[in-house]
Amino acid sequence: MLAARAGRIATSPTMKVAAEAIKLKSQGIDVVDFGAGEPDFPTPRHIGDAAKAAIDANFTKYTTNSGTEELKRAVASRYTEDYGVEFSTSEIIITAGGKQALYNAAMVLFGPGDEVITHMPGWPTLVEQIKLSEATPVIVHTHAEDGFSLRAESLLAAITPKTRGIIINSPGNPTGALISEEDLGAVADEAARRGIWVLIDLCYEKLIYDPVPHNLVKVLTSKMRDRAVICGSASKAYAMTGWRCGWTLAPKEVVAAENALQSHSTSNVCSITQKAVVAGLLGPQDCVTEMLNEYRKRRDQVCEWLAAEPRIRIVKPAGAFYLFPDFSDFLSPDGVRTTSELAQALLDDARVAITPGEAFDAPGFIRLSYATSMADLKRGTAKILEYLHAIEARNAPARA
Repeated sequence: MLAARAGRIATSPTMKVAAEAIKLKSQGIDVVDFGAGEPDFPTPRHIGDAAKAAIDANFTKYTTNSGTEELKRAVASRYTEDYGVEFSTSEIIITAGGKQALYNAAMVLFGPGDEVITHMPGWPTLVEQIKLSEATPVIVHTHAEDGFSLRAESLLAAITPKTRGIIINSPGNPTGALISEEDLGAVADEAARRGIWVLIDLCYEKLIYDPVPHNLVKVLTSKMRDRAVICGSASKAYAMTGWRCGWTLAPKEVVAAENALQSHSTSNVCSITQKAVVAGLLGPQDCVTEMLNEYRKRRDQVCEWLAAEPRIRIVKPAGAFYLFPDFSDFLSPDGVRTTSELAQALLDDARVAITPGEAFDAPGFIRLSYATSMADLKRGTAKILEYLHAIEARNAPARA
């Protein structure tokens, strides 16, 4: 009875974990939540103050569908300052979060018969959006032994005559891995030669821990400006997940098509949110640095705690705020068989919420968000280790 497209997609597994944790918390149950894909910091005060000022000024009506000129100029200014590139406001559209930015792009660029390359372990939404566009996802796998790094040769080897686009997330969710400027440059050169679109998701761009070269915007725009689509978001950098604001920078024709699509779906982003994001983009950026520094401390500390169990193998992430450790040594056909089962058992028995690796096409791994307090990280990590050792003790008689 449903449309065919409804059968092509699955519910977001990351949102499923969040929903289960929220449900338990609403019942008064103490859950240590490592599933959250959002900052635990409050939205910076100057951003909230701008929103209050917008309400006081009754800035509560529709805006232009593609976003206010003020916000589009603020996005352009931020990208000029951070990346040394120039965009006109006709090359920018404001969207209801980075997810809609990517969705709009998929809908206007891809269609039946097209192949679109992306990478796993990775954000499952990218694959589902490709399916929604009626294109075929082509998956390139990265590997823990290579730090989950995305290599040009792997992406280029996946190209066929049907390839219409390549979608890259860097830093990546769930691995925190980066694609290097050199690798992206090689991809861009070949994509430009073949007329292939390259979409880059920079949702976690402000959360890179070491000063490594990562001006992916400049690389793309210098090599293939007419085929580059850049998607960004205020959500992670400014702790604004609930405000729902992202953007796309792309050729004018792409932005015009996305504007038409958006005019028949969500229309403009909340007017108050737009004023708040202007304050975030143009205001002091020290709040971003402070959050990054705290995430770095948490990353290093959780890695140290988990290192107490050498069978947990960890690649320290270069960016974002997730660990993606390998727990496969604790899985057994006689006990907990998959990380999906482990995640459910941890939630049911230890009251710790994690996201299983199956959600990211990586069985045996789990995603652990350290976007929570150090106290909860310590408590939750201890619960995980205790539960793993309990599983091992239960499995020992069966193996004997």
